[in-house]
Amino acid sequence: ISSDHARKVSHFCWRSLLSWVFDRTMSAPNTSGSGLFLNGQRESGQDVRIGNVTAAMAVSNIVKTSLGPVGLDKMLVDDIGDVLITNDGATILQQLEVEHPAARVLVDLAQLQDQEVGDGTTSVVIIAAELLRRGNDLVKNGIHPTTIIAGYRTALKAAVSYIKKNMVMSVNDLDDDHLVQAAKTSMSSKIIGKEMDFFSKLAVDAVKSVKMKATTADLLGMGEGSAPAASSASSKKERFKYPLSAIHILKAHGQSSIESHLIDGGFAINATRAAQGMPTAVGSDDPNAEPIKIAMLDMNLQRHRMAMGVQVIVKDPAEIENIKKREMDITKERIRKILDAGAKVVLTTKGVDDLCLKYFVEAGVICARRCNKDDLKRLAKATGGKLVVTMADMDG
Repeated sequence: ISSDHARKVSHFCWRSLLSWVFDRTMSAPNTSGSGLFLNGQRESGQDVRIGNVTAAMAVSNIVKTSLGPVGLDKMLVDDIGDVLITNDGATILQQLEVEHPAARVLVDLAQLQDQEVGDGTTSVVIIAAELLRRGNDLVKNGIHPTTIIAGYRTALKAAVSYIKKNMVMSVNDLDDDHLVQAAKTSMSSKIIGKEMDFFSKLAVDAVKSVKMKATTADLLGMGEGSAPAASSASSKKERFKYPLSAIHILKAHGQSSIESHLIDGGFAINATRAAQGMPTAVGSDDPNAEPIKIAMLDMNLQRHRMAMGVQVIVKDPAEIENIKKREMDITKERIRKILDAGAKVVLTTKGVDDLCLKYFVEAGVICARRCNKDDLKRLAKATGGKLVVTMADMDG
């Protein structure tokens, strides 16, 4: 059989197969009234609405018992046997494998509430599910869904207006007692609720320690710069911001929770000295002394090696020792540049070998390796420094 004849037979077979599938699909009974689905069904109307409300109520019932100061904790066990005990709504829903689209909306709602506010994750899920249930009851009574949604939006505007009129306080009128009470409210239903007096004061002090003056870009983001009717007095008034990302929470085992403390005016990272011969502290108590310089690196401080794919053909065995010596000299030059910059503390996210540690110990420098990159970024932002990824410049 020739190749052309074989291609014609193949094309004929494919056309016959597609025609048979199309005929069977179009001739098969389809209760949905559409012939565009292969072995599928299309559902709409009251059945879908009831299914969505049922899925939302199922998610709400899971977290409902964990609400409030007398709420119960949930014990979650995953496939590999890890146990997680919590009563935080966002954490519980995050651990669940929710596949229903309507239920996934409530899971995303809890995560968004946790990101934007940090509290009320369980409440928003319960309120949203209850609104869906009440709305479904109204639909059963003959009210159109569009009318129900319009009513919910009107109620939203009325609730926001009432809050702004009767419950909102100016930030300038708030003192530490108001902040502590707000922190206690968030902690009342958590595991640390028994020590909320201690942790609420600790949280307020931590937030106040990162107070900084707001820039012009921050004011534009707050909406003040875009307001056309802003008065001159309000424009001259200083605005401040409290970036929560500047607060670093370091967890360590070995002591009780009430032995936690705030390092005022400092920064703590989970790292140790890379060698025992390094000093435990640097600097002096003299207020006129120069500040300590910190080198924050995102690169390996190890013996220099040839790059991958580079081959060196050596005819004289004595040249091998010269190559090794040159590799050590390159490493020494890199360490020397760091020391000449005045660094007394070296923090790197990668490794540091014994050769580099030897130079740091001789110079009396504290070096820590395998540091968390996010911690170094936060430290760089707090000190006004920069995380260095390479020591090369435009000239090499």
